[in-house]
Amino acid sequence: MRRGRRVGVDVGDVRIGVAVSDPDGILATPVETVPAGPKAIGRLAELIAEYEALECVVGLPVGLSGREGPASIKVRAFCAELSPAIFPVPIRLFDERMSTMTADSNLRHSGRSGAARRTVIDQAAATVILQTALDSERTRGSAPGEGL
Repeated sequence: MRRGRRVGVDVGDVRIGVAVSDPDGILATPVETVPAGPKAIGRLAELIAEYEALECVVGLPVGLSGREGPASIKVRAFCAELSPAIFPVPIRLFDERMSTMTADSNLRHSGRSGAARRTVIDQAAATVILQTALDSERTRGSAPGEGL
């Protein structure tokens, strides 16, 4: 397992969830929800620099069939904008199938109401994406997902 913090990102049309790992890459924790829009790239770049990230793991929305659709195209375009803003930190795209549903289920089981879940669901989804990527790297012994 490579040593260093990773920042996980769940890109949405309205909000962007952010999570971070510990320096040993064992545990992902939620950090912030960034409003989508013109200031999002700058804020993400600030967070990635603040946490001295080894890499940025961005959830890639892939359908249950394994095919990429319009949402994947949006995420890839977003990453094309983010990449130069965080250079030299690499971006890795990681299959995020079911991450939001898993995050919602986890929040529901923790007793969060519908309104309370909506305020943190994007952070929780980013945490699920990043934790799954960390677990994948630990199991496989190589960087998770697809490098950009």
